[in-house]
Amino acid sequence: MSKKPVIAVVSTTVQVDYLVNALKAERPEAEFRTHDVRGDNLGDRSDIDAAVCWAPPEGLLASMPNLRMVQSLGAGIDHLTVDPTLPRVPICRIVDSDMAGGMTAYVAWAVINHQRKLGAYAANSRLGKWDQLLPIIPPVTHTVGIAGLGTLGMAAAQALLAIGYQVRGWSRTAKTGLPEGIDAFHGDEGRAEFLSGCNTLVCLLPLTDETEGVLNSALFDQLPRGAHLINAGRGQHVVDADLLAALDDGRLGFATLDAFVVEPLAADHPFWHHPKVIVTPHIATRTNPAVIARQTFQNLDRLDQPDAALHALDFARGY
Repeated sequence: MSKKPVIAVVSTTVQVDYLVNALKAERPEAEFRTHDVRGDNLGDRSDIDAAVCWAPPEGLLASMPNLRMVQSLGAGIDHLTVDPTLPRVPICRIVDSDMAGGMTAYVAWAVINHQRKLGAYAANSRLGKWDQLLPIIPPVTHTVGIAGLGTLGMAAAQALLAIGYQVRGWSRTAKTGLPEGIDAFHGDEGRAEFLSGCNTLVCLLPLTDETEGVLNSALFDQLPRGAHLINAGRGQHVVDADLLAALDDGRLGFATLDAFVVEPLAADHPFWHHPKVIVTPHIATRTNPAVIARQTFQNLDRLDQPDAALHALDFARGY
């Protein structure tokens, strides 16, 4: 760019100083303005070139008349596409190879924590109680289904296979080149068979019009009774009332939840106190701020070149 770029750093959920520092380290000559939980310090919005965002207020991006690009802070862009006024400029997501490791660790922990009754052992430890909770069920007898075989889903599937779990995966379209040992299903025609064999179901789907509310009563009915649900995707995948009903009537045996429709999760939400739920505060994986800064400026620089911005939203598909 010929002029000094002006970057807006925006979030309704966190303070953004950590990200501003990373962006400054990557491009010291740029000008940075913020809009976060502390207030609006954007100044004149007409000279803002790019916005680096997580859950910006509806209409805020549209109020920047010369905006050239929007950069999500993560791999998901559904927190942007919910805004009906979203400008038709490149909307870029982060691709971070390190995120796969973080997500794999979270998914493996969540699977093992419930399948091996580690929560009960932790409670017994605090009571000084020696109870082996027999029988101890080996991983090979437990099938984990992963809905969403993208980069994160594939990494988690391979790790669970290495531990010894039976693994199956579902994707919207057929996948090729899958590692040996993963039973693959796809499309509407393969969903019911996929679900019927999942002792644990892990949701790592993108959020689209088709997947919003997908974790609902009808889906829970297709799982083996007492299955464990792990949602490390998006809160909007879950119909909260349906999930609570399925836990209460025994269709589901447990739920590990990392993402919620409204974040932070309200203090009076039933998930906090339900005996069959573990809540984690959207920490399954996070992107290194240096990676966000580097990809932001790579994309901004590419706007002045023949190449398009990297990892940009396909408005037709919604992701």
